[in-house]
Amino acid sequence: MSKARKPRHEGTHKLTREQRKSRRAKRREKQKLLIERLVVQGLEPPPNATRANSISPYQTVEEEQQARSEATLEHVRIIRSKLWILMRVLSTIPDPRNPLLISHTLETLLLYGVLSFVLQMASRRKANEQLTTPAMVEQLKRIFPELETIPHHDSVNRLLARIDVQQLEQVTVELVRYLIRNKKFRRQQLIGGCYPIAIDGTQKITSKEFWGEQWLEREVGNEGEVQYYIHVLEASLVLANGMTLPLMSEFLDYLQGDSERDKQDCERRAFFRLAERLKKAFSHLPILLLLDGLYPTGPLMEQCRKYGWQFMIVLQDGSLQQVWEEYRGLKGYLEPEDRHEQFWRGRSQRFHWINDIEYCYGPNGRKTQTVHLVVCEESWPEVDESGEIVTKSGRHVWISSEPLSRSTVHRRCNLGARRRWDIEEQIKVEKRHGYHYEHCYSYNWNALRGYH
Repeated sequence: MSKARKPRHEGTHKLTREQRKSRRAKRREKQKLLIERLVVQGLEPPPNATRANSISPYQTVEEEQQARSEATLEHVRIIRSKLWILMRVLSTIPDPRNPLLISHTLETLLLYGVLSFVLQMASRRKANEQLTTPAMVEQLKRIFPELETIPHHDSVNRLLARIDVQQLEQVTVELVRYLIRNKKFRRQQLIGGCYPIAIDGTQKITSKEFWGEQWLEREVGNEGEVQYYIHVLEASLVLANGMTLPLMSEFLDYLQGDSERDKQDCERRAFFRLAERLKKAFSHLPILLLLDGLYPTGPLMEQCRKYGWQFMIVLQDGSLQQVWEEYRGLKGYLEPEDRHEQFWRGRSQRFHWINDIEYCYGPNGRKTQTVHLVVCEESWPEVDESGEIVTKSGRHVWISSEPLSRSTVHRRCNLGARRRWDIEEQIKVEKRHGYHYEHCYSYNWNALRGYH
């Protein structure tokens, strides 16, 4: 017998169109009222994260064409202004090909590959279709005289399959070095004189097919089907003004795992490889690492201090129980100078912190690290789905390499630690906004990393 259908709750019935319109209008009125209330109180309203819902500002076809031309020329001007750095670094990469069989120079092939991503080509096939049309070839040659002829993308793939990928990554490193050397980053974009660098991992590709020994594997579904995937650890420069610049990538490699304990590679193991390369590339740069709740471990903090780096790491409730116990024991004895309250970006924030907590780790707890814990409790008014103004709250906890004070807590937490989320936005843009991050471009392991 079929089960009798349960009656719907009175408050969960489907709203009519008029009811939905009425609810949206009510929400808009409440949001406007909320902003006006904050302005009257002399407080900063929360930023609007949505795009403006306005019509085009252009009045004529000529005006639109002029604006598009100016935007394109500005884009090209920026690319051309840094092209000499790009070509200089590309020219230092050893060419692994047979010189008797070369039709295009190494610099030409790599520049063509870079332009494929600048122009957001979805695949090698798409690049071959769209970048070899007569009109496109003429435009590319006019902008980049280095492209004497347009190569086939399979030539780029064959080159990347044999090239030294880390030398290819030097292009990005040299560009960032140039910007730092020429003081392109203002002091207010730094945190305590340090360049904030966020590190986070993301999945790139999944497949049911086995393409190489380096691919990680896991069981999915109720049947325990094996799935192969690629995971990448990204390091990006995240400035206080919201700008994000990718620096380095470290691919998780199954062969880099712990074979003795039958464990494949993981983000923590990859972090030490990435940190070593980062230190080598920017040996004297003052760095503030921004990390999520996966990374608060003794060996990692020890490595950061060995390199002379500061850090702000998310501390979850289940991590570093020894630090949490120390915090709970000392919380009741906080002094007024260990607290700070402020209103920031529509949120009422209450900070409190405890400095100089000793964390013991290693065999028999012989090793110690001094950390500083800061808690941010915040609340903010928000209009809910029903159109009512409600108060929401949140709580964030970080461990800092440097002591906290009233003069530093806002900058280290709000302008530093919270900017770690910008790298997640960067990855989201790469995946969803035209850069086709999740496309493989090649199943050759070396070429795949080269395209990345």
